[in-house]
Amino acid sequence: MTGLQSPWDIAFTPDGVMLFTEKCRGLSVRLADGKTVRLFGTSGSAVVAPDLFCQGQSGVHGVAVDPDFAKGRRDIYVFMASNLRTPATNRVVRLTLSADATRVSMRTDIIEDIAYKHAGNGAGGAGAHSGGRIRFGPDGHLYVTTGDNHNATLPQDLNRLGGKVLRVNRDGAAVVGNNTPAGGDPRIFTYGHRNVQGITFRPAGQPNAGQPFTAEHGPNHSDEVTALVAGGNAGWDPQNRPGLRCPDDYCGYAGTPTTMPMTDTQRFPKAMPPSWVYNGSGRGMDSALFLDGNQWKGWNGRLLVSLMRGQRIAVLQLDARGMAVGDATADLPSTRTRTLVQGPGGNLYTANDDGEIWQVVPN
Repeated sequence: MTGLQSPWDIAFTPDGVMLFTEKCRGLSVRLADGKTVRLFGTSGSAVVAPDLFCQGQSGVHGVAVDPDFAKGRRDIYVFMASNLRTPATNRVVRLTLSADATRVSMRTDIIEDIAYKHAGNGAGGAGAHSGGRIRFGPDGHLYVTTGDNHNATLPQDLNRLGGKVLRVNRDGAAVVGNNTPAGGDPRIFTYGHRNVQGITFRPAGQPNAGQPFTAEHGPNHSDEVTALVAGGNAGWDPQNRPGLRCPDDYCGYAGTPTTMPMTDTQRFPKAMPPSWVYNGSGRGMDSALFLDGNQWKGWNGRLLVSLMRGQRIAVLQLDARGMAVGDATADLPSTRTRTLVQGPGGNLYTANDDGEIWQVVPN
């Protein structure tokens, strides 16, 4: 597909219908005959969401399909910026897709209070660092990634939902076993994140199958892939850094891997260690996906991560512990890739900032 407006994410129903989001328009569907229908979002959608707005990096981000869709639960989930509250928040809404996939109904807002950057500061403009990837894990629960909003205290604050990975049930309630530290919001699965926009799960047949891995934007250094554990701290804490000049008290762009680390093991000795740290040129780590299927031959089970500024897709080989032991680059044209998804037949689908959706097949 071409001519799209900032496509952000893709999901497939079990019968092969492709859902996709555009940041400032909303959710659409591409039917089997190639026809496109705008389902939910701004004016021109089958269902208009008057509270939806687009600002800075934020708008409509992730989309996910209920794991029981084929059993008759035709629910889909969307991450969006909303002004139903003051100040505005990010939220996750659940919609029901019609049998012919041309309409949605029964909007239910299952998470309403994800932090949103409603005003600019010395680190950047409004709408920055919202996260926004949503994926169902093999455990049947919904994982939601959020960002730090350029707010120094947010990542380590266990009572607010920015700079976190959430794990919830289909109604937005916390999952038993999140292991959130005492006194924290029980929906929090991991915390201490900067801006997670990629999450994927280790495939069956691999060590620790089902374990979630995130791909996360670093500041001016240290993009990170991290294997998550329930209740874990990712170690991002951009506050109170003596010796650094920190506009509006946000030190996230002020230092080096030593003075402002992504994973601060001095402050947090038990922080989750990153599986792969990328400090080369062309960072901006975004989406992540474990390739799964014998048709991928030597790349079956490898972890893909998109590096947007570098306009390339890295292919990581992990050991049994989940640590990267090798990396390559997919031989694809250069573009800023926003999402990586496997669709019908196991082919790879990507969306990019040039307004395109690609289908990529093994060779």
